[in-house]
Amino acid sequence: MSKTNKKVTENLRNRIEAAVQSAMAKGDLPQGEIPKFVIEEPADRSHGDIATNVAMAGARIFRMAPAKAAQIILDNIDLHDSLIEKSEIAGPGFINFFLSKRYFAEVLREIERDGAHYGDSDYGQGKKVMVEFVSANPTGPMHLGNARGGALGDCLAAVLQKAGYQAYREFYVNDAGNQIEKFANSLEARYIQLFNSSYPFPEDGYQGADIIERAEQFRDEFGDQYLNRNDCKQALVDFALPKNIKRMQDDMEKYKIHFDNWFMESTLHDSGAVKAVVDTLTEKGLTYEKDGAIWYKNKDVCTEILLAQGKKQDYIDKLELKDDVLIRSNGNPTYFAADIAYHKNKFDRGFEKLINVWGADHHGHVMRLKGAMNAVGYDGDSLDILLMQLVKLVRDGQIVTMSKRTGKAIQLRDLLDEVPVDSARFIFNTREATTQMDFDLDLAIQQDSQNPVYYVQYAHARICSIIRNLEAEGITARTCTDDELCLLTAPEEIELIHLLSSFDSEIVSAARDYDPTKITKYVTNVATYFHKFYNACRVKCDNEALMQARLNLCIATKNVIKNVLDMFSITCPERM
Repeated sequence: MSKTNKKVTENLRNRIEAAVQSAMAKGDLPQGEIPKFVIEEPADRSHGDIATNVAMAGARIFRMAPAKAAQIILDNIDLHDSLIEKSEIAGPGFINFFLSKRYFAEVLREIERDGAHYGDSDYGQGKKVMVEFVSANPTGPMHLGNARGGALGDCLAAVLQKAGYQAYREFYVNDAGNQIEKFANSLEARYIQLFNSSYPFPEDGYQGADIIERAEQFRDEFGDQYLNRNDCKQALVDFALPKNIKRMQDDMEKYKIHFDNWFMESTLHDSGAVKAVVDTLTEKGLTYEKDGAIWYKNKDVCTEILLAQGKKQDYIDKLELKDDVLIRSNGNPTYFAADIAYHKNKFDRGFEKLINVWGADHHGHVMRLKGAMNAVGYDGDSLDILLMQLVKLVRDGQIVTMSKRTGKAIQLRDLLDEVPVDSARFIFNTREATTQMDFDLDLAIQQDSQNPVYYVQYAHARICSIIRNLEAEGITARTCTDDELCLLTAPEEIELIHLLSSFDSEIVSAARDYDPTKITKYVTNVATYFHKFYNACRVKCDNEALMQARLNLCIATKNVIKNVLDMFSITCPERM
């Protein structure tokens, strides 16, 4: 909640507790402990701005009907010099409180005072949190899933930062293992085919045109000198992989995503971290050898965790848990072994919470990785994995699979060539990660109120236009007195201020639920409520004090919209 909200709530709690104590001292209520109670905003604000269940929560202690206890509490409460205007009893014993005009003035003052920091929260208490997202294989171009995951992960990290965490963005580059071996085989075949078209291509090779492009670039630089050489594959990988990684970095920069670190999987192998984690699991009796391979006792570890959570054995049996290979019979570690080492490395670096944004097809990997973190000495519950559902592109109501520009499968860079980055970042965060999404290409390029990001940006630009037009007439915004701000009494004014006051509560909710879509919905509501206010309340009017108060409300709204768009790295235009 905003500082003003927090101040009101804490002050009201103290006054309620003092009223209960006073009533007990007088004998109006039986002596006993003050009950635990909540203070919250009612769903229907016609029932009050704030409500408490203290009378119902204390029913056993008070030994009387909650409605009667509520009246006694109200008879003993001192609301003098508070930001509460009146109170009433509702339903079975709720006490509803209505905020005074001075409260709304305080909210506007707080927004003006805090500026770009309005909405900041200490909810995260400075804890270090790592958000790992996208992490696409460097063997080919990034796809649509990476587009959605990029927008989601980046905006989630921004929300966490605003909520008081030390948020850190990381991209995990799988530059080792089977996919790199397949990459090498594919490159080599395409390179040789440039000189011998009948050379066979591996059945499981990467078929993309990008492989041919890299082979041609290699040929153009080195000619045929690597034909029939033992180091051909390695030379091709050393040539192509950095170019692919640079392409991914360029795509992310174009998408306005700036990672704090690009972590290379190869460093885990080169440093011995993968071997070390296998040795640790072996020392703990959690591995065994079978068919020349080293296996991890995933079934035992996960079963123990589930039993501790109170799950029944028949439930566990239905999961059909299986053990996992860590080291193959050829001596090469599996992806899972490297993944354990990587996530242990994250905890070793001092991160208290790990958040991964993964595709839904990784759901089977979640439990075993969390269990493995317990097995290597960390708390698996400190690893949270957000599973993101599929996204489909739609144009003219039809699913689109091919790029207009290339005639091939749509890649991230194709999308960003066609759709403004602001639209992509905003629209991808209008649907929760756990739901499938249709991304409407026509909507994303529209410059009207149907496009959600345009709608919000237009509200900001409209306010800037109001300010410019008034300044052209010699009317400049000034700081208002409390009495002047208390002139804002129209329902549209009050509702808009209420919404502005809840910004940091929305930030905390979004951070707690790992759901940045709550913020896009919030700022869209701010734009809607502003338009309602603007249509109902003329800013320029004969009453100079009221005009200045409304101008202050416009500026406060502009600042909140700007704080959201800046947080999500979305352009905040002053003219449209």
